[in-house]
Amino acid sequence: MDQGVHRFALLVACATFFLIIAGALVTSHDAGLATSDWPLSNGQVFPKMVGNLFWEHGHRLVATTVGLLTIGLVIFLFLKERRSWIRRLAVLALAAVIAQGLLGGLTVKLMLPLAVSAAHATLAQLFFCTTVSLAVFTSSSWMKDRPTVEEQGSLAVRYTCVAAAVTIFLQLIIGATLRHSATWDKPLPTDLLLTHIAGAVAVTLLLGSASLMILRRHRGETFLTRPAQIALSLLVVQLFLGVAAYLTRVASPNDPQPLNPMVGVTVAHVACGALVFATTIVLTLRAFKVLRSHASSFEFVTAER
Repeated sequence: MDQGVHRFALLVACATFFLIIAGALVTSHDAGLATSDWPLSNGQVFPKMVGNLFWEHGHRLVATTVGLLTIGLVIFLFLKERRSWIRRLAVLALAAVIAQGLLGGLTVKLMLPLAVSAAHATLAQLFFCTTVSLAVFTSSSWMKDRPTVEEQGSLAVRYTCVAAAVTIFLQLIIGATLRHSATWDKPLPTDLLLTHIAGAVAVTLLLGSASLMILRRHRGETFLTRPAQIALSLLVVQLFLGVAAYLTRVASPNDPQPLNPMVGVTVAHVACGALVFATTIVLTLRAFKVLRSHASSFEFVTAER
């Protein structure tokens, strides 16, 4: 595998992460309707970026850059990548970024409807994890031949990782809905807030269990323990950011405008949530690559006989 492909995939993933931050800045500054035009801003490709238009149009410029990079990645993979399923995944990523752009335009044209805005934020996380997966699949560590290791214990790590990833995705949907359900000058809906807190508890239990099982059962497998350690660390940071985001957000309706502490903490919470999801995806992919079930081991022995 050409390492240039991996580096380019990593670039796209990093650019997508920056795009998530840019989107969170738009929401936190309540800048989603800084202009009613789309795809132009105030009828211009490069308007004077002052006030909230700086955040909104800046977000569009970053999104355009990510879209162009994704097209480049697809072309690169079709030229260099032999695995057809990787090329299909790249096409899926391209379709996702196109849909993401259209949803972004729809949020402006329809004046920020909650369902569309939440879908836009959620799809951004899915697209990010798709680009992260492409970076994983094109890396030398993934391409390296590795012996499989039999699962230990009655609870399979692989499926615990899947459960954690699905729960995190649902939590991201709830978080996006909560974030878009009320502007900075209004209190957050109590029912959504409590649901988000319950989701945080579920994520902590599942991701914590998966990571600790890997660290306990497969100490010598750095291929697994490294993402598990990162996931645990990010989870702890995310929980603290969640509390801080809540405290600053509760006080924001009394402020004359979105203030930097609330904006900064909220954006950091969104960004760290994306990193937790991406790291869990990496952990899940690696677990399925090197771990095998007891049944698989039995079937292999039977086939050998």
